[in-house]
Amino acid sequence: MAPTPVASPDFEAADAFVWHVNPDRLEPVETVNRVDMKLLVGIDRARDTLLQNTLQFAKGLPANNALLWGARGMGKSSLVKAVHAEVRAQGGAVKIVELHREDLPSVGRLLNILRASDAWFILFCDDLSFSHDDEHYKSLKAVLDGGIEGRPANVIFYATSNRRHLMPRDMIENERSSAISPSEATEEKVSLSDRFGLWLGFHPCGQDEYLAMIRGYCDAVGLQIDNATLRAEAIEWQATRGARSGRVAWQFFTDLAGRHGIRL
Repeated sequence: MAPTPVASPDFEAADAFVWHVNPDRLEPVETVNRVDMKLLVGIDRARDTLLQNTLQFAKGLPANNALLWGARGMGKSSLVKAVHAEVRAQGGAVKIVELHREDLPSVGRLLNILRASDAWFILFCDDLSFSHDDEHYKSLKAVLDGGIEGRPANVIFYATSNRRHLMPRDMIENERSSAISPSEATEEKVSLSDRFGLWLGFHPCGQDEYLAMIRGYCDAVGLQIDNATLRAEAIEWQATRGARSGRVAWQFFTDLAGRHGIRL
């Protein structure tokens, strides 16, 4: 009556996988949706730090879990995927496994599978955050730092979030204002983000960086457009969106490439 044991995944099938539950399985990803690292503009410090950390991990040297937090659309998840590609290009035999936030309670089962492998893995969770009544964050605590087993030596955890402490600010402030011991009330909520050794902040870009991103995309695909026209159209585009970011720059470039008949 017991369920069928989970088949051992073929980690040689791909360099990237997505974890699914019901039933538990690792689905190989043949083509990863990512951009080249040289096209990521305005995040040089975060890029260099995360790349060095990942290279250390690929060599079997000590490395930290990393939380990439900050402004939306500024390349947090793109950087993780680009760093993985760069490390592979430099000879690092590292694979990336994406874990969806809603599947966090199953992370222990996933780690048991990864622990049994000889490969090295980046465990990646995009847009990690928790609401007022969300208890999923407890599933990660022992994995990141603590517990009897702890994090396997062949696994490192990278997460992206718009929130530095992964929790809504009003949630933390409400805990402080209503608790008998304010510091103890917020300790559990904030302690998850403390378990990341690297905090890499991403901040809104300026106009010059925004335009440099678009020019970099144009140069990469050979799209010919003069600077004055590009500047006028790009500024008009971001004005209609009410924001500047790497995501807005890419969306404008997608429209521009389509109008010029260039396939991406």
